[in-house]
Amino acid sequence: MAEAQRVAVLGLGGMGQPMAANIVRAGLPTVVWNRRSGPARQLAEQGAEVADSAADAVRRADIVITMVTDADAVRAIAVDQGMLAAMQEGALWAQMSTIGVSGTERIVGLVRAQRPDVVLVDAPVAGSRGPAQQRQLVILASGPEQARTRIAPVFDAIGQRTVWAGPAGAGSRLKLVNNMLLAFVAEGIAESMALGHSLGLDRDAVLGVLRGSPLVSPWAEEKLQRIGQDEYSAQYPLSLALKDVNLALQEVDIDRLAVANSLAAQWQRAVERGLGDEDLTVMTRALQH
Repeated sequence: MAEAQRVAVLGLGGMGQPMAANIVRAGLPTVVWNRRSGPARQLAEQGAEVADSAADAVRRADIVITMVTDADAVRAIAVDQGMLAAMQEGALWAQMSTIGVSGTERIVGLVRAQRPDVVLVDAPVAGSRGPAQQRQLVILASGPEQARTRIAPVFDAIGQRTVWAGPAGAGSRLKLVNNMLLAFVAEGIAESMALGHSLGLDRDAVLGVLRGSPLVSPWAEEKLQRIGQDEYSAQYPLSLALKDVNLALQEVDIDRLAVANSLAAQWQRAVERGLGDEDLTVMTRALQH
């Protein structure tokens, strides 16, 4: 039986930590690194090796995963922290952060210029912290055909399915489409609840009707349940949701997406009021006050 590939996971935030934990549980040799040591120590207790630096994490890794906040953070790890230079010849880099079209194009260019011997897979995910913990993510992958079999055990460990979309960059484009719909669903819930409040309706009655509606997806159903409990701790922070909407708006004529532009402006005001670290469903509360 072939020896399992060694996986390095860099970035152990709300998504990276549960993803790394599931890779460990799948029995794949895993090394982790994070700017803050706390999440890495927790994974060490589950069987992961902890590296002192991003470069050390990837030196013997066959597959490297980055899962951080934005394009600047990806580039900082790859260049400033020495990750890209330290990767083995022929190693595969699965860039899974949501960094938009332009950010992904910069990473593609970086690899082409500095490490053409590294295989780059652009693979953001659909899903938030809960699905990440439950291995229910959908991986929106793009990259070379020959990378698919090689990366499959890792993607199978963290997600329910993988959608391959074409050359590197297509996955990031799909992610923006997915998150635009997600933003509208979240805003639709918030505005429907606010309307019910304005009309003097009992909140539990409104929640009961919405949760029984054929229009409500399992994702929205779970969000409605949390709203009913006044639970707005971040699964998908409002600030990150706003970042993703803005990444999409950067790529189009915003006059054609006027409603999305209006949504972004409203969310920006909520972030400025200090709600950015709450779940994006906090807009339900924001619109009622």
